[in-house]
Amino acid sequence: MSKIWAKNYELNELIEEFTVGSDYLLDQELIVSDCLASTAHGTMLTRVGILTEEDLTSLKKGIGEILELHGKGEFPILRSDEDGHTAIENYLTAHIGEAGKKIHTGRSRNDQVITALRLFTRTFLLDYMKALGKLSSRLLDLAEMHRETPMPGRTHMQIAMPSSVGLWLAAWAEELIDQFRMASALFDIADQNPLGSAASYGVPLPLDRQMTADLMGFSRVQNNVLYVNNSRGRMESMTLDLVDQTGLTLSKMAQDLILFSLPEFGYFSLPMDLCSGSSIMPQKKNPDGLELLRAKSGTLSAYASQVKNIVRSLPSGYNRDFQETKEPFLKGCRLILISLGIMDLTIEKMSVNRENLMKGFTPDIYATDYALELVAGGASFRDAYREVGLNLDALESRDPVESLKTRTYPGTTGNLNLGPARDALTGLEGIRNEKEERINRAFENLLS
Repeated sequence: MSKIWAKNYELNELIEEFTVGSDYLLDQELIVSDCLASTAHGTMLTRVGILTEEDLTSLKKGIGEILELHGKGEFPILRSDEDGHTAIENYLTAHIGEAGKKIHTGRSRNDQVITALRLFTRTFLLDYMKALGKLSSRLLDLAEMHRETPMPGRTHMQIAMPSSVGLWLAAWAEELIDQFRMASALFDIADQNPLGSAASYGVPLPLDRQMTADLMGFSRVQNNVLYVNNSRGRMESMTLDLVDQTGLTLSKMAQDLILFSLPEFGYFSLPMDLCSGSSIMPQKKNPDGLELLRAKSGTLSAYASQVKNIVRSLPSGYNRDFQETKEPFLKGCRLILISLGIMDLTIEKMSVNRENLMKGFTPDIYATDYALELVAGGASFRDAYREVGLNLDALESRDPVESLKTRTYPGTTGNLNLGPARDALTGLEGIRNEKEERINRAFENLLS
């Protein structure tokens, strides 16, 4: 089968290998998106009189076959195809004839790949938000359960002030909920139809871009056709920048869990089935999942930087350089979803060891409390600070739980104030579900 750019010559084999790269492998992840976009495009071409109803019927039949084969892992993309777009068009031409040759009318591979990636991005962001919500909800539930479980608060890794496991868990939940907010906003940016921009400058055909937007469940058309192509790589980098923030959160959580599950601390225990062993030391149970979460956060940052470094100095319009943004983008999307799953599993299965947590409540952890009590009695803070600091040996132990209750304003150990976070999460999940339902309805109608 021919390439969709075929000329009256053969491409040099080395150039073909170099320019195709791994695109023909990566595009397996975009086949469904590409088929949906092709169905929408063909339906629109029929509406504006460029294709016949018979053409559309044949195209839908052929695309249905491709989706079925792909679902069974039996739709190959060859290096000679270069990409999934060509593999789809070649299949259609071979199996349904002339109609297959018409599906590319008014399109460029540029807006084809952008549309497929945009559809993929929307689906990814929905999955990403769902994973964020699941982990955030679990953290909030455990925070409520452990609101009065004392945990030494630390600064500079040294004992600092009384804290709780509930405060520690809720801190991560609120951080992830903010990332949910950002993901919802990013979805709204990605949720615009790029199809019809062609090679950056439109085509002299009466394409109905609003129709294809409606068919694919986009909330609006991405208006300027040059902006469409200029946004390639930018949309991917925005997504990777966001998941990089989540990677930073997960890395910090992982570091805390690794540290606080050490025998020397023993605040938390990790179940054996989440820990691997040593090849030489029989006693070892290593938190390899958490260690790799910590490391893979750096990998996510590298993916985000890689995409921005590719697009930062490109001129307007399409440039082949964009091809190199696809692999880090797809890898980053896969990585953050499994990373969120690993952390959710770890939080679900870890044990909290109250007795070991209480051991950190030595008298000096109450030093600041003592100073502030002197302030409440009329002393200046500076004098109270000096008085307590010079007499640390005189400090006495206190009830850790009661000390937590003395902090009463919202967001502190005595008042975790989890309600606003729960309300925000419920609202965000509702918005997410509405978006998913809208898109699913559009795809069901499109494929019917």
